[in-house]
Amino acid sequence: MSIRYLTARLAQQEQLMNTSGAFSLDQLMELAGLACAQTLAKVYNKEKYQRVLVCCGPGNQGGDGLVAARHLGMFGYKPTLWMPKSDVILDAIFGFSFSGPVRSPFDVALPLLNESGLPIVSVDIPSGWDVETGPPEDKKAALFPDVLVSLTAPKAGAKEFKGKHFLGGRFVPKVMADKFQLNLPDYPGFDQIVELPSAAAEQKL
Repeated sequence: MSIRYLTARLAQQEQLMNTSGAFSLDQLMELAGLACAQTLAKVYNKEKYQRVLVCCGPGNQGGDGLVAARHLGMFGYKPTLWMPKSDVILDAIFGFSFSGPVRSPFDVALPLLNESGLPIVSVDIPSGWDVETGPPEDKKAALFPDVLVSLTAPKAGAKEFKGKHFLGGRFVPKVMADKFQLNLPDYPGFDQIVELPSAAAEQKL
């Protein structure tokens, strides 16, 4: 059975994203940030990609990015916020509540990040993408990352994502996963993340 991809409405369900799941908001942010940091570290080793540009926007998504930056520092990386000379970018600008069009100053920032040529790891949904329909028609108005870490469960728009896809949702109680029929995969060992099949592989299932 394939993992369930969430719509914007279901992603905002209080029981999935709030304290009803036995975690406080700050605990959820800590777990989400740890999953993001672990995903980046799993794909981009610190020997080659030590300097990480963490791009944080407003709201909880930006909070996830700040937590991830702290964990990356503890992992031995050198995270910075909106600074040049980085080796890999952690995109925590917009979350699942985003709806376009992209406004200033992000309409200028996103193309610059794409043009940097640096690998990008996006949190939950690539910034500028619609949570349900995926990337916009105007490709300059969104990021196109190499890696995506979905939180709780993948969002519907992530079906269009072609890169390496991870899930960071080990904090979702089984009763909630069953209630919403999320069909979450098993996590290996003590990891907070699990790699998901590619979009092409999912379509064949």
